[in-house]
Amino acid sequence: MHAIVETFHFDTEQSLMIRDMVKDFAQKEIHPHMMEWDENQIFPKDLFKKMGDLGLLGVLVPEEFGGAGLGYCEYMHVIVEIARVCGGIGLSVAAHNSLCTGHILAFGNDTQKRRWLPKLSTGEWIGAWGLTEANTGSDAMRMNTTAVLNGEEYVINGTKNWITHGKSGDVAVVMARTGEKKSANGISAFVIEKGTPGFSHGKKENKLGMRASETTELILDNVRIPKDHLLGVEGEGFKQAMKVLDGGRISIASLALGIAKGALDAAIKYSKERHQFGQPIANFQGISFKLADLATEIEAAELLVRKAANLKNSHQPVTKISAMAKYYASEVAVKAATEAVQIFGGYGYTKDFPAEKFYRDAKLCTIGEGTSEIQKIVISREVLKEGKVV
Repeated sequence: MHAIVETFHFDTEQSLMIRDMVKDFAQKEIHPHMMEWDENQIFPKDLFKKMGDLGLLGVLVPEEFGGAGLGYCEYMHVIVEIARVCGGIGLSVAAHNSLCTGHILAFGNDTQKRRWLPKLSTGEWIGAWGLTEANTGSDAMRMNTTAVLNGEEYVINGTKNWITHGKSGDVAVVMARTGEKKSANGISAFVIEKGTPGFSHGKKENKLGMRASETTELILDNVRIPKDHLLGVEGEGFKQAMKVLDGGRISIASLALGIAKGALDAAIKYSKERHQFGQPIANFQGISFKLADLATEIEAAELLVRKAANLKNSHQPVTKISAMAKYYASEVAVKAATEAVQIFGGYGYTKDFPAEKFYRDAKLCTIGEGTSEIQKIVISREVLKEGKVV
């Protein structure tokens, strides 16, 4: 009971001010351009500099490293309010904060943090994170990218796929094999800066949704980096990545929650404005019951996300709850977007109304940073280990 009650004391005056600030920013700076960015797959780097100036690209980074020094509760609000307007921009903000920046923050030494975090936190640099390969999605321990120590340098070769900011990113955290395949101790994490010889981007993906969030291949062709670009200890990269993803799932859950709220906002507004048979369609039970179901499920998803954020803030184990939050919120987002299209009817199938974009953006939440099926594996493994639900 204590954990449930605790979630109702989630918001402070500061977190509500941040929520309102981000909501206002999203309406003024993102909403007017979101369809142009979506249609043309434009990654708006200038927008990210503005967000960096507001502290939105270093939300969790301590002030001494140039960040905002906030917690996961505030971070949740940042992602939700941006995704409520544009899922693609929300995804990029989440990937920058949780993955690249978050990995360096969690596992970098003091020198590494001072070198890279201030630029990432202020938006001077955009961050990327490379784990996935063409043939090793969820099966990351079979990755083919290798890093071989040669004197005072590591030589890295391989290709990474589905990399957010793979083209526009100024720095990337890349996982590479330094030991045997299928070994949890055979992978290490490295920081590679843009401009390093042999480090380039490949194909840019032409995606269904999240089109303002750039996704490309990363190509590593005899990339040489100093030994001090290794994060933590050699062989710990896979374990580091799994811990990073624990926190990253809270950001994707927040992303899904924002998309779900945005879809419901649009559906409620339209259902009040659209008249059929002499009255708003919101008056018809077929529509009002859809809204009731969505409102209830979104509320439940938010409680899960808030619980995960609270656990993360208090440095408690979060693997199970973050997986639950990511799994449930992403499935709710898909349902909310689908029902929004249905409520809009024929107009929901056009780009003149917002429902179709929520519909396209939502699906990625059930795939990225671990599919819904992978989340079920994580949840069931944790539940069986604990031998109880709570």
